[in-house]
Amino acid sequence: MGKPDQKDLSENMAATQGLSHMITDCKKLFQVSHDILLQLSSSYMAADAYPHPLSEVIRQGEGKDLHSYFEQSIQKLLKESSEKFKGWLSHPGPLNTELSCKKVGDGHPLRLWKVSTDIEAPPPLVLHRVLRERHLWDEDLLQSKVVEALDKNMEVYHYVTDSMAPHPRRDCVVLRRWCTDLPRGACLLISLSVDHDKLQAEGGVKAVVLTSQYLIEPSGMGRSKATHICRADLR
Repeated sequence: MGKPDQKDLSENMAATQGLSHMITDCKKLFQVSHDILLQLSSSYMAADAYPHPLSEVIRQGEGKDLHSYFEQSIQKLLKESSEKFKGWLSHPGPLNTELSCKKVGDGHPLRLWKVSTDIEAPPPLVLHRVLRERHLWDEDLLQSKVVEALDKNMEVYHYVTDSMAPHPRRDCVVLRRWCTDLPRGACLLISLSVDHDKLQAEGGVKAVVLTSQYLIEPSGMGRSKATHICRADLR
């Protein structure tokens, strides 16, 4: 093998300098213009993509029954599952997973995403891991806590996750409800973002979970099929 000529050396040096510049000045190079941010902000407001105060959600629940909202969400999810989630568009995903999405006609630009996988544990254990042991499976989790228990299976939950630099950390407060008495031994967890007057943002940006749904169904021999449906604005 011969030595590289001067042209090769110059091209390698230019590529190295360019990469070094991109790393050193990434915060200056990779920015979203102020005009685009204003347009996005306007679209979020128009689509009602901000969380409602918890007190307002509960007040609405007194008239419209907050529990019936969750019950309708549960029945809709179970129906979709029984119909094998028709109408979803498949995408390539990680090994041993099924990834798909679909558009939601409510004016908000975010799509609804769904991922499914098999887990070697029964549904109650999987639900407990999702509910109480997020630190064991979410490597981006910085902190989490239950802010307020509303009843035996409904609570306000606060968590903060890290992001790849230079993106800020994400702060999220959700109202969540879970069920362990579904047909065939399935379990389910549904969450949506709310504002809580006792909580101040920990820094970073306030993420908005438009919906998060975990359906955990038994698949025999102590195993489960876990499906997570999520639509979140991570800002």
